[in-house]
Amino acid sequence: MRIYALPGLLTVLGLLYVDVRTVAQTAERTADFIRQREFIYTKAPFDSAHASTIVETPSQTLMAAWFGGTAEGRPDVRIWLSCKRPGQYWSPPVPMSDTMNMPAWNPVLFQDGTRTWLFFKVGPSPREWVGAYRTSEDDGTTWNPVTYLPAGLSGPVRTKPIRLSNGTWLAGTSVEAGYRFDVPAVAPYKSWAGWVERSTDQGVTWTRHGPITVAGEPFGVIQPTLWETSSGEVRILMRSTDRIGRLVASSSGDEGLTWKAGNPTQIPNPNAGIDVVRLQDGRLVLIYNHLSHGRDTIHLAISTDEGDTWSDPLVLEGGQGELSYPAVIQSADGLLHITYTWRRTHIRHLVADPFKFPD
Repeated sequence: MRIYALPGLLTVLGLLYVDVRTVAQTAERTADFIRQREFIYTKAPFDSAHASTIVETPSQTLMAAWFGGTAEGRPDVRIWLSCKRPGQYWSPPVPMSDTMNMPAWNPVLFQDGTRTWLFFKVGPSPREWVGAYRTSEDDGTTWNPVTYLPAGLSGPVRTKPIRLSNGTWLAGTSVEAGYRFDVPAVAPYKSWAGWVERSTDQGVTWTRHGPITVAGEPFGVIQPTLWETSSGEVRILMRSTDRIGRLVASSSGDEGLTWKAGNPTQIPNPNAGIDVVRLQDGRLVLIYNHLSHGRDTIHLAISTDEGDTWSDPLVLEGGQGELSYPAVIQSADGLLHITYTWRRTHIRHLVADPFKFPD
């Protein structure tokens, strides 16, 4: 029998073949590594969801948050929160921000002893948003009212703050200026830069330090993720634009007060969010899209030398549709908890054993 293919059909069939093969290979390589793969919710009062964050409280309650609504940037987009208490399922999502006819963006959860912080942003766009936060002292049962940060401070823009060995808090943040995604031609001037906000009084006051940029590339980097090395140096990886196309690194030798210029690494980045966590045994875990273009596969890599080098990327999930904006923590029992956007409709949650990372 002769098969006649319409234009593009063989390409589609090839993509489907690659997808099936990738799924099979991923399942085989991660069989021992990934313990659980689930959605945080199956049904929700919103059509679109993105930019998740996750934290564990002292009672071993997991909390996850994200923004959801009609679509990113729409006035009905709010911050949503779900909790998974020990021995229970994820609770139904509940709204944590008022719409005010303004979209909410990029929540970040952070645990401070017995207090849980939920940072987020409110505004018509990343060029015009205002930083805000709420706190809870009872594992998310009740929350204090929203507090808005002063102009010039955004709070952690996409990834969790870190607590240095001397107790100082550092939050990776960034500024996007002079660009409209809907009408890019109206603003040929574009400027992205990474910054770090620093608190020495457990979040009562903050100072901003930077900017962190790549020489000759003002339209460059945003959304830093941070870690402290065993020697006390603080290191950063940042998302970059397509013009750079790779993750960008920087470091500070004075506890986040000053920063070296950004240096593009060899790790590809398709202008997509990333996250890093330092494990209890000193290793680093990086969650990201190891791609030059697109966001249809999510990867994990491990470093055993403070981030100087990274393992070959492990595919956590691949397929048709967006898989992006990951968050990662290590829970008290040593397991990894990873969340990420799944096709802009759901939030995926993975549980993995970092001691069974495949060779």
